Amino acid sequence: MIETIVLDIGETLVRDDAYWAGWADWLGVPRHTVSALVGAVVVAGRDNAEALRLLRPGIDVDAERVAREEVGRGEQLAEEDLYPDVRGALSGLRKLGVRVVVAGNQTARAGKLLRGLDLPVDLIVTSEEWGAAKPGAAFFARVLEVAQAEPRETVYVGDHPPNDVFPAKRAGMRAAHLRRGPWGHWWADDPEVVRAADWRIDTLTDLIAIIAD
Repeated sequence: MIETIVLDIGETLVRDDAYWAGWADWLGVPRHTVSALVGAVVVAGRDNAEALRLLRPGIDVDAERVAREEVGRGEQLAEEDLYPDVRGALSGLRKLGVRVVVAGNQTARAGKLLRGLDLPVDLIVTSEEWGAAKPGAAFFARVLEVAQAEPRETVYVGDHPPNDVFPAKRAGMRAAHLRRGPWGHWWADDPEVVRAADWRIDTLTDLIAIIAD
């Protein structure tokens, strides 16, 4: 029986368009250039911050993030950044009596902004707030703490197999791979992902049927 659903943030709940557009504008490069480089590092299986380092070798991403915030050009997150299925799916899961947690690799600011959207969930936390990031075991240990359920009763949902599906399975959880965003589409039919994921879904609404069954 599934007691808790834990969801990733970027490209699971939230579209990353505005995030990368903000970096493109800050660095003074075309938005398409950033998008293309993000795609390139995805295919190479590298961290997405590598796209910024390709544009500006030696960049201190954290320092630049702080600089953006200091001049009022920091990270933003609004209702229009949510995928259309998010509110309906989260509400549907809550109605089924499932505990719903949001936990992903994001900044503390992103966590604050996301909580400000008043989503129908039990908890929203980010890697920066925890001091532990995916795919590290410490992050998923914290996930299990806040899940308040046994590992086999907990499902982690995300688009990025190396960050979401594989480490969740190593932690004993069940995993749903979401075909969304560049990572989700690129790895959708990868044999290793097909073997590892308990479910492969195209929309968060699919989770309602999975729980109901």
